[in-house]
Amino acid sequence: MAKHFELTIADASFSFTRNEASIQKEAALDGFYVLRTNVPAETLGTAAVVSAYKSLAQVERAFRSMKTVDLDVRPIHHRLAGRVRAHVFLCMLAYYVIWSMRKALAPLLFEDHDRENAGKGRSSPVAPAKVSAAAKAKAAARKTVDGRSVHSFRTLLQDLATLTRNTVRLGDAPSIAMLAKPTPLQQEVFDKLDIPLTL
Repeated sequence: MAKHFELTIADASFSFTRNEASIQKEAALDGFYVLRTNVPAETLGTAAVVSAYKSLAQVERAFRSMKTVDLDVRPIHHRLAGRVRAHVFLCMLAYYVIWSMRKALAPLLFEDHDRENAGKGRSSPVAPAKVSAAAKAKAAARKTVDGRSVHSFRTLLQDLATLTRNTVRLGDAPSIAMLAKPTPLQQEVFDKLDIPLTL
């Protein structure tokens, strides 16, 4: 703020005046921001630069997800460089698994599963992001297209946690492993993830 005021300080008084030229100069840039990159314009155009900058929000969400929401990663103090690298690698690998699952399971979750159409209504990457009509309908009804309840990622994992693998032995016979019959939702999740349910 100091650049916008001219101060006059005397032994027994203090006065200030606004520096109108400085205020007008800065007001001309209100609402603008400048992004600078060393990537050539042929490689990354103006819209792509803005989109890349705005994707930082996804990185911040990923770190929040790793630390609190999904993975509950807590600080682990390593002294050896190899262990630090291994720890970071495992955290990133775990987050990649979650990201892949969320993407595949988006139709079952409170997430926009039609981002392509949502992006079509956007005039520029600076314009606010829009949610697709399909995602709005899903959130309003709290139901998927086929009438199932919509889940958060956490509640979906809790539902999957009820699918059990049991070891059963009848009398003196050798023990056998049995997989509980999955619910229709559990089966759909495994189908969307392309994971066969086998012992």
